[in-house]
Amino acid sequence: MSTATMRVLATLYEKDLQFELIPVDMRAGAHKQEAHLALNPFGQIPALEDGDLTLFESRAITQYLAEEYSEKGEKLISQDCKKVKATTNVWLQVEGQQFDPNASKLAFERVFKGMFGMTTDPAAVQELEGKLQKVLDVYEARLAKSEFLAGDSFTLADLHHLPAIHYLLGTDSKVLFDSRPKVSEWIKKISARPAWAKVIDLQKQ
Repeated sequence: MSTATMRVLATLYEKDLQFELIPVDMRAGAHKQEAHLALNPFGQIPALEDGDLTLFESRAITQYLAEEYSEKGEKLISQDCKKVKATTNVWLQVEGQQFDPNASKLAFERVFKGMFGMTTDPAAVQELEGKLQKVLDVYEARLAKSEFLAGDSFTLADLHHLPAIHYLLGTDSKVLFDSRPKVSEWIKKISARPAWAKVIDLQKQ
């Protein structure tokens, strides 16, 4: 269910990498136990162990995977063109600083509060949707110029958006995306990727 874990899983599948997924029972507090804190000192998920390297923070993990295994699967980050790589980094920052803070909070209000038996705050939803609309207006303009955020190829900048969008598309906030033709077209393309379908299938299991 974790958007951060879904982000890493999508990257692993895009890179066609073999991995072992180890569940962490957060309800039992396993994420706060010494064994997990040794992997992520903040007691959050996910964490990655690759040989003698241990990483946490999902966006750092995905960038490591994209660069360390650049020759496998989808490129995700250009290794050939510095301008494309720089543009990708810009939109990676936009996702982390502009899109996700609003989209994740909105998903929490609309989806996760219900799972936890909490009540959605309509005022918070309205405020967050207002903020997200402004961000999506920028996306609409950007996607009128290129097929994907960083250019004409799918990159990490696109992939990072998938988890929050996945949850919001199942709510009334879907209209924010559907009402913007270029954004809607972009979402259809990135959501249809086989790697993302594997993440959703894994979640259903």
